[in-house]
Amino acid sequence: MGRRCRAAIANGNGGFELGEILVHDPLEDEILVAIKAAGLCHTDHDSMYWGKPVIIGHEGAGIVAATGSKIGHVKVGDSVILNWATPCGRCFQCLLGNTHLCELNSPVIAGGNGYTQGHAHLEGTSWQGRPIERSFNLGTLSEYTLVKSSAVVKNPSPTLSFASASIISCGVMTGYGSVVNSAKVKAGSSVVVLGVGGVGLSVIQGAKICRASTIIAVDINEGRLAMSKDFGATHIIKARKDDKGLLNIAKRVKKLTQGRGADYAFECTAVPELGVAPLAMVRNAGTAIQVSGVEQEITVDMNLFEWDKIYLNPLYGGCNPVIDFPQIVRYYEADEIKLDEMVTKTYALDNLQSAFDDMLSGKNAKGVITFD
Repeated sequence: MGRRCRAAIANGNGGFELGEILVHDPLEDEILVAIKAAGLCHTDHDSMYWGKPVIIGHEGAGIVAATGSKIGHVKVGDSVILNWATPCGRCFQCLLGNTHLCELNSPVIAGGNGYTQGHAHLEGTSWQGRPIERSFNLGTLSEYTLVKSSAVVKNPSPTLSFASASIISCGVMTGYGSVVNSAKVKAGSSVVVLGVGGVGLSVIQGAKICRASTIIAVDINEGRLAMSKDFGATHIIKARKDDKGLLNIAKRVKKLTQGRGADYAFECTAVPELGVAPLAMVRNAGTAIQVSGVEQEITVDMNLFEWDKIYLNPLYGGCNPVIDFPQIVRYYEADEIKLDEMVTKTYALDNLQSAFDDMLSGKNAKGVITFD
């Protein structure tokens, strides 16, 4: 039978419409989730240009509405957080513990462009009588979504709102995980964060959890810089758009770090031209981390790699959702991670365009679509 519901559908050419879709009943290894909140990020906006219709959204939280016969880790009525990097548990990378790099199921690794259906049941969702893909196998900008078992993690907190839970799905996990899992920031170290939107604020919080002694926030947006202090930044520096490669910022960072440069630098701007900027910020043998996922071709001055510098380009903060999501929630309950404060504004699905406009203009740390 399935359920008819409203969803945001990208047309592939830069636009979207709100329409009715049919979400089918779950197969034995699938879960039907009633979405209660969906976080927005730039990738969701990018999905409107993927060249085909797709249900938008890859950050989400909701309630289990139905389960297949083989589902045992959640039941109907459970509050859950969704995970877009769904591991198979059997491939080369999964067996190494790199479940976020699953060679069979990850829509990024297997498909290469972030929107392939991969292992998901394509016929599980239809629009205008034809099957339609769900962004990152989730499509959270929809009243209901049908997902595989490994896409669902039970929310252990009775106090965490759906809006705050939804942003864990990607933005918070990517920033926090890049610090804790990928860079493994050491206590007492110095950290610089380039770009302090939702991901950058999560990097700052991860650095604070790791007990970094110096956390320098860099952005062109004064409002975000002011917010970064509340999230743990010890210093703030306002950047200029005409500072190519942020080389002038690098000089100021060095003055704050005994003239050497930071131990770690994280790029969270999503500006391709700044993909190598963290290399200019770190000391010799320091670690530069490119968090925002630059995929464009850029020119690199190899002098920036001198000497013994390490450059990392982690995916999804090395996420292991069954471990990391509950840990983030525990930090939230202990007041060590801010989530509620990161949700700048919530919107109804009918106001999705306004939510995208606010995101693109830098008004929000995180905007969230909520469903009744």
